[in-house]
Amino acid sequence: MRAHNLSVALGQVVDATSAPSRAQIAAATGLSRGAVTSLVDVLIEAGLVRELAPVAAARAGRPAVPLAPTSGRVAGVGMEVNVDYLGLRAVDLAGGVLVETVERVDLRGSDPDEALDRLAALAAPVLVALAADGVRVAGTALALPGLVDRITGPLRYAPNLGWRDVDVVARLAAHPVLAELPPRVANEANLAARAEAHARRGAVAPSFLYVSGEVGVGGALVLDGEIFLGRHGWSGEIGHVVVDGGPGGAHPVSLEQHVGQDAIARAAGLAAGAPFAEVVAALAAGDARARDAVRDAARWLGLAVATVANVVDVSEIVLGGTFGRVFDHVHDVVSETLADRVIFSDWSSPSVTRAAAGDYPAMTGGALAVLRTVVADPTVWFAPATS
Repeated sequence: MRAHNLSVALGQVVDATSAPSRAQIAAATGLSRGAVTSLVDVLIEAGLVRELAPVAAARAGRPAVPLAPTSGRVAGVGMEVNVDYLGLRAVDLAGGVLVETVERVDLRGSDPDEALDRLAALAAPVLVALAADGVRVAGTALALPGLVDRITGPLRYAPNLGWRDVDVVARLAAHPVLAELPPRVANEANLAARAEAHARRGAVAPSFLYVSGEVGVGGALVLDGEIFLGRHGWSGEIGHVVVDGGPGGAHPVSLEQHVGQDAIARAAGLAAGAPFAEVVAALAAGDARARDAVRDAARWLGLAVATVANVVDVSEIVLGGTFGRVFDHVHDVVSETLADRVIFSDWSSPSVTRAAAGDYPAMTGGALAVLRTVVADPTVWFAPATS
């Protein structure tokens, strides 16, 4: 019971949007003030929680002492292999980014062993440096743009990488630096949605459909702050929804073929594989072809999202990645398409909002997934690290 209550108390501090006091934690959890004081004292001694400067009370009495997660002590490391980059980000319990590194590289049709070797080479100096700085790494997580089996772990299929049935964990664990920190593996959009849910946390747990635009297009359904994974962990593959029958209906076209980064670049008159920053720059310069390409993509996106909304009844669509970068150019088109195509729009048309989790949200989501294990059982982190 004490371990559970320590987890509850730490979760209140870590998940708070403003630093809570002991009294506020007691009120939120139903635990007595004495019990909360005892629990918080243990967490402070363990180096997981710290006290901030007292705040004068509105009424007579002792000033409240706000509590915050301790910075730079325990971190989770989120890694990502995507089609045009790989990288990692270390995040501590306080939500601070301790280190981040991203390498731009074209991984279309890449060899898994070579790509994972590059990732391990990128991670090695970061993990060594964190240890040298006294940061305890709680674990690593890896985001991948494809189907990841949540039960047995392998990457089943990443079409834009050209990978199929790859035991990613075993291959990375073969590297000495990751042997003791083998990654948990998850879909890129699911981890990005986790970061988005964290960014939107508050008194009411958020629910939304997250759409991630990259070279591929992913999605995730968030219900009351939790990711709906499906039976195998394969839910959310909105990029593979068929939106166009093609000429004569003989060649079905998926959403990704219309709205992926490469498709938008081609429609804008740029080379396939061109950095999406070139599309953004063309929009900023008022280029009509880029504007039309993005608006056309937005129409296809709206149709696919409307289909999902009609099936699962969502009230908010969050656009991230590519779509977040051109949000001002796609918002109205997507919203109008939803109003036209969602059967319940007359009573509750889904809103369309820009993602709030920042760049590379899947890396942040991976780090946050690791840090949840610390919150779930903080007692593991009470003993000092051994060299």
